[in-house]
Amino acid sequence: MSDSMLFLIVLTPFIGAGLIVVTGNRPNLRETVSVATGLLLLAEVASLVPDVLAGETPGLLLAIPVPGVPLALQVEPLGLLFALIASSLWIVTTIYAIGYMRGHHEIHQTRFYAFFAIAIGATMGIALAQNLFTLFLFYELLTISTYPLVTHAGTPEARRGGRVYLGVLMGTSIGFLLLAVIWTWQLTGTTGFKAGGILAGQASPLVIGILYGLFAFGIGKAALMPFHRWLPAAMVAPTPVSALLHAVAVVKAGVFAILKVTVYIFGIDLVGGSTASTALLWVAALTIIGASLVALYQDNLKRRLAYSTISQLSYVVLGAVLANAASISGAAVHIATHAVGKITLFFCAGAILVATHKTRVSELDGLGRQMPLTMGAFLIASLSIAGLPPTGGLWGKWYLALGALDAGYGILVGVLMLSTLLNIAYLLPIPLRAFFGQSPKTTVQFSEAPLPCLVAIGITTAACVTLFFFPGPVYQLASMLIP
Repeated sequence: MSDSMLFLIVLTPFIGAGLIVVTGNRPNLRETVSVATGLLLLAEVASLVPDVLAGETPGLLLAIPVPGVPLALQVEPLGLLFALIASSLWIVTTIYAIGYMRGHHEIHQTRFYAFFAIAIGATMGIALAQNLFTLFLFYELLTISTYPLVTHAGTPEARRGGRVYLGVLMGTSIGFLLLAVIWTWQLTGTTGFKAGGILAGQASPLVIGILYGLFAFGIGKAALMPFHRWLPAAMVAPTPVSALLHAVAVVKAGVFAILKVTVYIFGIDLVGGSTASTALLWVAALTIIGASLVALYQDNLKRRLAYSTISQLSYVVLGAVLANAASISGAAVHIATHAVGKITLFFCAGAILVATHKTRVSELDGLGRQMPLTMGAFLIASLSIAGLPPTGGLWGKWYLALGALDAGYGILVGVLMLSTLLNIAYLLPIPLRAFFGQSPKTTVQFSEAPLPCLVAIGITTAACVTLFFFPGPVYQLASMLIP
């Protein structure tokens, strides 16, 4: 049953997309279909949990388009964690989108929900990919299916953002990632993911280093500098799309892929001993600090959050490249905790836009007295992104710091601490000024965003705090990556 369930998990969002199109002229039914599809998908993914916790890895062969290169699915702890995050947050994002899309009078809403569902289907394919070939196909499908979402508004600015988005992601994947996949196949005769990796003893240290660099930069969705420009450019999209890009699917698919390649293609022993890994450590560290500094000077709220994501997701790359049990676990935990923290921040940014039409940080002074629920949630999510208690964001940074010490890179603990200070500097003043700053002199009174937006914000804010007190289930899956 678990084997066939893998196919259903990937198929369900695509069926949902078709039903969304069919019911497009009946908005209430269309949105009910979208939420129901999300609930069904989450139930399907959750049904795999007992098997994975028991140490099983059910798989399913779909096709063999090229001899020796199968299209196949398989679930393992990291893929299950990613699938649980994406399927859970799809439901919440759909609830939020109902309030946002209607409240902001967005056009082409049926197209939005349909492509969102297709993107989730591609994400499930990435999460459950049994080999590099399958991962690459669904990775490309995710890029293509999110392009119409990025360009949703149809304005010249949206089209420019879409060109940058498509150009960087397709350019890196075809120029670097595809080459890395083919090279791996040529070296080993397989592209399958395997515990401990498949490349040990198959090539010289120089080749291994070059290959790892191709994977790291070829997976452009991870937004490592200098291949990060697509993420701020994509902020022209509606806020639910920004949530998809930052928390549900796209950048998470990037860092998930880097982590999976590290563990199941190279193996931590091979990565930890390579010269390339040392170089990539400093690329990740510079991205963490550099993007945080850029975020500090962004007045546009969504752009500030975009550069925050570039910085935060490099934590996962850092954990992958440190290549020890603590750092790998920390990277996996950070994927989950960052997802709920960052989606909350984007939900709040969208709620502010719907309620007030304000997009700039400098315009938000005093707003907390009129939108206390939204700005209170923003405060809690900011604490989570900064890695401060009582929020779950603490645990990913904790294990990353332990991993850095285990690897003999105490200086990276300093990088994490400096990053935390920068997180505080570019995030916490926003809610503090909203509550305690002087409101501009105006007769206009604002209220909270529509109820669906507030419900979604409440769910993800609660998750930020819950993961501080109950991180066990997430850590249990994360710790299974390295026996």
